[in-house]
Amino acid sequence: MYFATKSRRMQILVWLIWAIACLVFWTWPAQAVVGDRSVPDLPTLPGIVTHDPGNGPLFPWHPRHRWRKWAWRRYCAWRRAHRRALWIARLARLALTGALTLAQLVDLLTHSQVRRHLGALPVLYALLETLQVRDIINRHCSTRAQVDHGTVALVLILNRLTMPLPVYQVADWLGRTVLVNVLGIPAAKFNDDRLGRTLDAIQPRCREIWQDVVQRALVQAEVDLHLIFYDLTAYILHGDYTDSQYVTFGFAHNTPMNKRKFKNGLNVAADGNIPTEYAPWSGNTADLATVQQNMEQLRRFLARRGKPIEEVMVVGDRANLNDELALAYKDRKIRYLAGLKTQKKVHRELLLAVPEKQFYAHPLTDDQGSQGYWGILCQVPFEHEGRSVVHRGLVVLSGPMRTAHRRARAARLRELREALREVEAKIGRPHYRTVKAVQKRAETQLKQSSVGKFMQAKAYEDENGQVRLCWWVNRYPLWQAMQRDGRYLLVTNDWNLSPRKMLALYRQKDGVEKRIQVSKRDLKVSPVYLHKDERIEAMLLINMLALLAYSLLERQARQHGLQMTTRRIIAKLQSLDVVETFCWDGSYLIRLVPIDEEQAAILQVLVQVLAELRLPRWPHPLLPPAETRLCTLSPPARHQIVM
Repeated sequence: MYFATKSRRMQILVWLIWAIACLVFWTWPAQAVVGDRSVPDLPTLPGIVTHDPGNGPLFPWHPRHRWRKWAWRRYCAWRRAHRRALWIARLARLALTGALTLAQLVDLLTHSQVRRHLGALPVLYALLETLQVRDIINRHCSTRAQVDHGTVALVLILNRLTMPLPVYQVADWLGRTVLVNVLGIPAAKFNDDRLGRTLDAIQPRCREIWQDVVQRALVQAEVDLHLIFYDLTAYILHGDYTDSQYVTFGFAHNTPMNKRKFKNGLNVAADGNIPTEYAPWSGNTADLATVQQNMEQLRRFLARRGKPIEEVMVVGDRANLNDELALAYKDRKIRYLAGLKTQKKVHRELLLAVPEKQFYAHPLTDDQGSQGYWGILCQVPFEHEGRSVVHRGLVVLSGPMRTAHRRARAARLRELREALREVEAKIGRPHYRTVKAVQKRAETQLKQSSVGKFMQAKAYEDENGQVRLCWWVNRYPLWQAMQRDGRYLLVTNDWNLSPRKMLALYRQKDGVEKRIQVSKRDLKVSPVYLHKDERIEAMLLINMLALLAYSLLERQARQHGLQMTTRRIIAKLQSLDVVETFCWDGSYLIRLVPIDEEQAAILQVLVQVLAELRLPRWPHPLLPPAETRLCTLSPPARHQIVM
């Protein structure tokens, strides 16, 4: 109770007054007799006025009929009747439909629901477990941490395959997937600091980890290694890099010159375009400078496989061959097939030695006309540091390439003519009034054009003293260029290859280019935001393992009749989700969302693919004894999802 004063004496007086008042009201007589009726005794306290109803109304000027009060009572009665009618209708509806529907019952029993993304994660997870990626990484990089490095690397690889994200966003992605339940580890454990520590831990053992995983993939899938493609690509980086041996400016096709980059040399087997070896390089490394080291790397790789290097052929583009490399292939007894840049005069003469009409008698494909290929054999000499060797060459005339070159040249010639017409239209204006000035402007246009060597322009004065400009085509240089259109030179040291086989093998080399496109477009290796060479090497390993799983799944699916790329398979299964329902009693239910017929057919094929890959190939001399066990999914039983 709040008092107006803090004095204890005043508080005691107030309480005494209230006690006396309460005692008076409680002890007053209860009954009094008025006339013939017994009514309650009314107190006659001083200052209190009472009213006797027998004397009439207390306020006689008020009306005797209370219309508002009567209307209010009628309104309340109507509301009670309306509520009663609603309840009767509800009870009737419940009597007809039942007390509770199943949906209402489930809603009453459900505490919460969580929807987690499933997609192709079960397939990719099972594939990586079949390849024992997690076990191999943990064997090479052991740790006492709560989350082992193999599990962290597994999550990074799955993220690369399904939804490539920066390192700092991986934990958020993981929390929305079923991997949280399968791994039994909170998503918060996979923060960017832990991912960075894992990259630092696996970097010293990148080579050993890659060799063990690839060895298992090649054994389990029985990949043929008789034909290997090699190419070099560049990945763009962002940020500051000090004292880096990889990150620098350099030239690379389809990458901007003003961006830092590092390069990666990639070998893939023609059988399914499976990655077999890779090596990081500095961004300013020339393609030719990587070939000899790649030869040694392939030699060691094939030696571990127990395969003689003489039985393997390496196919590369024009950046993989010159005089020095031709002798290196001979010294290492490696069979090769590659294009050759005709930088030397003797090699350029080979391209133009045969007239175009003679090619038509030597078709290399069944196509004719502008889509056909023709070729004539020749011998290609190489000389380096006093040594020489002669290899087999094939001058190829490509109909599609010839058509493309001539169309492009014609378009550039039209652009040059338009530029010269603009110069002619400006004659008479300032800086275009003399023959010398007009001639200078015309020559500038010729120099700036890539086809300027095929045209000539001349400024002169006519008989009226007016400055004129004329131009014409140099037909002989243009004819010489047209003779080279569509021609290129293939070289091999295998004299048993037929011309058709040489062309067919060389055209298959786009398998490595497709894998490079997958790494950049689907796995999004580039751009890279890491700032240490060690983490660049480790992240490159993660991406190469993802590319290996991508290629292996695509190869096995095609062998089982599913003509789809891995990216298409992942896209088709993207809508698959899992719904977790938690009840009030602590129990829960995990259900898969409905799947359509196409998804069911894809999953059926993928189940067969995984079952075949899990077939043991042991005892196998190329697999360590510790790995001779069957890989199965081993999450806790309560989290298993059966498709």
